[in-house]
Amino acid sequence: MRGIARTGTLGEEQFVVDEQHVIDFAHDGMPQILCTPWLIWFLEHAARNAVLPLLEPGESTVGVVISVEHMAATPVGALVVCRARVIYADGPLISFQFEAHDEHEKIAIGTHKLRVIETARLAKRVQKKTPIGEH
Repeated sequence: MRGIARTGTLGEEQFVVDEQHVIDFAHDGMPQILCTPWLIWFLEHAARNAVLPLLEPGESTVGVVISVEHMAATPVGALVVCRARVIYADGPLISFQFEAHDEHEKIAIGTHKLRVIETARLAKRVQKKTPIGEH
C-alpha cells in the first residue's frame, strides 16, 4: 500500500435502483424497494473507492466488518449516492463511516472496515479450500 489512508478521505458510489436491486418479496401490495444486501454492496464499493489510489499492483481489499442501519425505503428508478469517509487507519485495516441518500432523504448510516490484502496470498488460501478437481 502506498502510504496510509488519511482520515477524512472520501469515497463515493452512485447508482439508480433497478429491478435487480429490489427485495424479492415485493408482491401482495409490498412495493418494489431497494433491498439491504444490494445497498451494502454499494456502500462497500464507496469505501473501496476511497482507498483504490493507495493500492499497489497485486493488492485489493476485502470487507471484514459492517454495521448498517437501513432507515428508509427507496423505489425503483431513484438515484442513490453512497459516501464513505475514512475515520481510522491501522496499517492495512481501514475504518469508515458511511451514509447513503436518495433524492429525498438519508436512507442509511453505518460503519465499515476494509482490510488491504495481497491477492496472490488470498488466492492461495482460497485454493486450499477448493475441492480437488475444481482448481
